[in-house]
Amino acid sequence: MDVVDKYDNQVVRWFAAASIFWAVVGLSAGVFIALQMAYPLLNFDLPWTTFGRLRPVHTSGVIFAFGGNVLMATSFLVVQRTCNIKLPNPLLARFVFFGYQLFILLALSGYVMGITQGKEYAEPEWYADILLTIVWITYLYVFMAAIIKRQEPHIYVANWFFLAFIIVVAILHLGNNVSIPVSLLSTESISAFSGVQSAMIQWWYGHNAVGFFLTAGFLGIAYYFLPKRANQPVYSYRLSILHFWGLVFIYIWAGPHHLHYTSLPDWVQTLGMTMSIILWLPSWGGMINGLMTLSGAWRRLREDPVLKFLITALAFYGMSTFEGPLMAIKSVNAFKPLHRMDH
Repeated sequence: MDVVDKYDNQVVRWFAAASIFWAVVGLSAGVFIALQMAYPLLNFDLPWTTFGRLRPVHTSGVIFAFGGNVLMATSFLVVQRTCNIKLPNPLLARFVFFGYQLFILLALSGYVMGITQGKEYAEPEWYADILLTIVWITYLYVFMAAIIKRQEPHIYVANWFFLAFIIVVAILHLGNNVSIPVSLLSTESISAFSGVQSAMIQWWYGHNAVGFFLTAGFLGIAYYFLPKRANQPVYSYRLSILHFWGLVFIYIWAGPHHLHYTSLPDWVQTLGMTMSIILWLPSWGGMINGLMTLSGAWRRLREDPVLKFLITALAFYGMSTFEGPLMAIKSVNAFKPLHRMDH
């Protein structure tokens, strides 16, 4: 059977095209606000062009619009091929595509109009959050349906990472965005949490948005495309399982390292620091697993530019997962405020 008929590639192409479009939007916003800091004349007397309103357009545009579409495209592509099945719910998959683009439009348009919760990485107001909840649950259903109806006996490790990304992001979104709308006709809402509890919930969300949206999801991409491109099996399937469960069980506790030297209880800060340091092990285990997958195939790096990008990404994954735990150590983290005081 032809690949075109065997798999549902149309929705994958739609997500891929959307990711390119949103990358241009998000990166352009980033360039503009950077130029505003270098050239004050670019700070126009127009509210929707201010740094404060365009900054979340850049961050959310790059992370959730560009990155989200990449993850949805690759998860739908990978789950079909590793489960040897066509997407069982094509109409729902298309609902996920159009619903997610609508959510992005509502969120980004809200930012430039000053409609925001003021929470890092969770700026969209209640009406956009409700839409995202519906879209995300549908996304989970479509992905799970493909796995349940798979024609292969085992669930390939990339799908475990995609599943963790989808499920945990849903939990984070629901937990951090509990709020009460001022009225049904108002775009404003009041958060259910306040004070130090609000800060703790926010950075439980914020850090694990990094951990499961920007890490687990993209590791799913790596575990499929790196062996595929190298034309070699994953170096160690056992190590990949340890990598997965290590991240899932430990990452969720590391959020308090964003709140060192605040009113957060000291024992909670220490717990976040400890879990962050432990994260070195599974993170570097995954990096080593990826690099060792190329054992006996390093010659391919000379002729395959895609493999060069993949290996560079793995190297940066290793460096960033060294920097994160290092900065989570309280005594190391203290250097930043001391540095500011000296100046």
